Amino acid sequence: MSVVEQTGGQRAAKARKPMRLFRNPMAKIASIPMILTAMVVFVGGTLWTVVHSFTDSRLLPRLNWVGLDQYERLWDTPRWLISISNLALYGVCSLVLTLTIGFVLAALLDRKIRFESAFRTIFLYPFALSFVVTGIAWQWILNPDFGLQSLVQGWGWESFAFDPLNDPDTVMFGLLIAGIWQGSGLIMCIMLAGLRGIDEDIWKAARVDGIGTVKTYIRIIIPMMRPVFITALVLIASGIIKLYDLVVAQTNGGPGISSEVPAKYVIEYMFRAQNLGQGFAASTMMLVSVIIILIPWAYLEFGGKKNG
Repeated sequence: MSVVEQTGGQRAAKARKPMRLFRNPMAKIASIPMILTAMVVFVGGTLWTVVHSFTDSRLLPRLNWVGLDQYERLWDTPRWLISISNLALYGVCSLVLTLTIGFVLAALLDRKIRFESAFRTIFLYPFALSFVVTGIAWQWILNPDFGLQSLVQGWGWESFAFDPLNDPDTVMFGLLIAGIWQGSGLIMCIMLAGLRGIDEDIWKAARVDGIGTVKTYIRIIIPMMRPVFITALVLIASGIIKLYDLVVAQTNGGPGISSEVPAKYVIEYMFRAQNLGQGFAASTMMLVSVIIILIPWAYLEFGGKKNG
């Protein structure tokens, strides 16, 4: 293709771009109320929260500026520091284990096993339950008096002890069990949909080349499923950041404050301690943490492709 033809093609493409703005005008007009609502509710609410995090608002919001006092008080509070460390521990373990378990279950179901639909329903069923129901159910299961520990001891294993919810050192792992039990089914379905989209010829070519099943997954299938893994990561991360109801239903932050999480800290200070300024500051720090994670991911996902 000559330089003149390339230049002409580029000009034609640029001429077509303004025309795209006028396609489906009724659809664009119909979306205006939704866009305005999102701007007012989400953007406006976020800015309102950030602004009032620099005030000494107590029971009611007020614009009495105190600078960074709320943030200094926040990071000097042991309860907030414990909630951050708990969320980090829960988040890392949840990301790794939920992705691993979900992918392994999807890979097993992708082998065209018998009663696949029944197994898929069983694995996905916990996701249909709310976190409150899940927390209460696992609180009973992990109860040492009539739960798993009592059941195993009743079988004759008297020395068996498993009481994570009453131990400050293991309480987060008790919460993690319930969270993984509920979330793995959804990740399994997402991964299974991705695996079913893989061309069967790839498997045939791998068998012809003598590549084992595990190596095929690691070297070929998983790299091809990168968008699926990104979707799963976003869903898991969103659930981790807003972790609240599972903690309240299962431990209510106990024993003591050993299972405190940031979302619970925000709710406690805003509605029970009647300290809106401190709650706004904690909410802003949660927003900043999300942005810190989101911006590099967005640049790598979209900016790298554009530059390429």
